Amino acid sequence: MKVKICGITDLTTALAAIDYGADAIGFVFAESKRRITVTKAKEIIAHLPKDVLKVGVFVNETKEKIEEVAATAGLTHVQLHGDETVSFSESLTFPVIKAVSMEDKQNLKEIEAYPCEYVLLDGPKGKFRGGNGLSFDWKSISAKKDLKGKKVILAGGLHEDNVVEAIKLIQPYMVDVSSGVEIEGKKDLDKIQTFINKAKGSHTGGTRNEFIYTAE
Repeated sequence: MKVKICGITDLTTALAAIDYGADAIGFVFAESKRRITVTKAKEIIAHLPKDVLKVGVFVNETKEKIEEVAATAGLTHVQLHGDETVSFSESLTFPVIKAVSMEDKQNLKEIEAYPCEYVLLDGPKGKFRGGNGLSFDWKSISAKKDLKGKKVILAGGLHEDNVVEAIKLIQPYMVDVSSGVEIEGKKDLDKIQTFINKAKGSHTGGTRNEFIYTAE
């Protein structure tokens, strides 16, 4: 099982997450308490392995802005978390992850024809389009049955105590977590490691004390 840790804002956390087994790191460029600047994201990405996905989260942003941020920061994928149309997605030069808030199963029909390899199923909308820590009824869908041909990323309300059940029910390609590995709004390395271990079903990575990054 692949894992994406989203809402990263510092290098120490990014490197620790990758060592623990994270396959993708998410950077939020939309309105959020985890919003990051392009300059900061670029600094972090410069130190990350090439094979790790670097995903930028955008909400109803212009094509020009998305392309500029993605190219400058060094993103590999853009995650569209707003009301972006099919034609808008097709116009982008970067691979797209289309996020959809799962209010009900009707949303799946809208996303089936969307021109993207990855589909992110998120919980209901809250204050922000994502990262609200809200889940949906996992028993209502199956990634393999309802979204054939798409790589499904499951998000929304995941944490170390429910990720195993969620994976069994949805059978996604990847799981995505942000608030579920935080304490008082801050990423917690122990929670990140535990979450990844449970999602992957094995113990990986080193100890948190190895990851203290000091800018030179």
